[in-house]
Amino acid sequence: MDQTVKFTPLDMQTWPRAQMFYYFSKMAPTGYSLTVDLDITAMRTALKHAGIKFFPAYLWLVTKTLQMQTEFKTAEVEGQVGYFDTLTPLYAAFHEDDNTFSLMWTEYADNFMVFYQSCLDNQRRYGGSHGVLAQAGQTPPANAYTISCIPWVSFKHFSVHSYENKPYYLPSVEAGRFYENDGRIMMPLSITCHHATTDGYHINRFLENLQCEAEAFAENVPHFRLR
Repeated sequence: MDQTVKFTPLDMQTWPRAQMFYYFSKMAPTGYSLTVDLDITAMRTALKHAGIKFFPAYLWLVTKTLQMQTEFKTAEVEGQVGYFDTLTPLYAAFHEDDNTFSLMWTEYADNFMVFYQSCLDNQRRYGGSHGVLAQAGQTPPANAYTISCIPWVSFKHFSVHSYENKPYYLPSVEAGRFYENDGRIMMPLSITCHHATTDGYHINRFLENLQCEAEAFAENVPHFRLR
């Protein structure tokens, strides 16, 4: 594992979720997806006015919000269950020349503009690289979780549950095409989780936090400066 990624082991004797984790990971492996509509009116308007791309902002905001809850950072490393201190978004770069995509990642930074510039730099450097991984010769960090967007479809539900018998417990997030409803700009948002680490309660907290973070983010956009 990348030594720059901090991983804190959990004590299975005292972890309140230990029995639930064992049940849903060993006895009845279960994953689930939930799709909602996120109100991005203020965020979208502020970003357009500032000339800032929406996709990197979406990556940053979701990652920031997921990191507020240990449940979404839980993983198994070398047989030890624990949690990462941060998450890294692993996302798709679409190739218009042949309609394929490649995966790339950008290390999270608390400062949005630092992350934003790194994300744009990665896209400029690796955006034309084809293959599964755009950053050829590199391996995604252990704390990388999947987040993407299907900008062509305003879906009502999106689901993917393939764990292939691997101990993978990080969430997957997918956004859809924006649409307007009663003057508000809405974005379909689906999150897929492993039941071993998260329940409906945790999803609800995440969604409530994400909506609040989106509103707060919109208020801060006018203060961002592009270089």
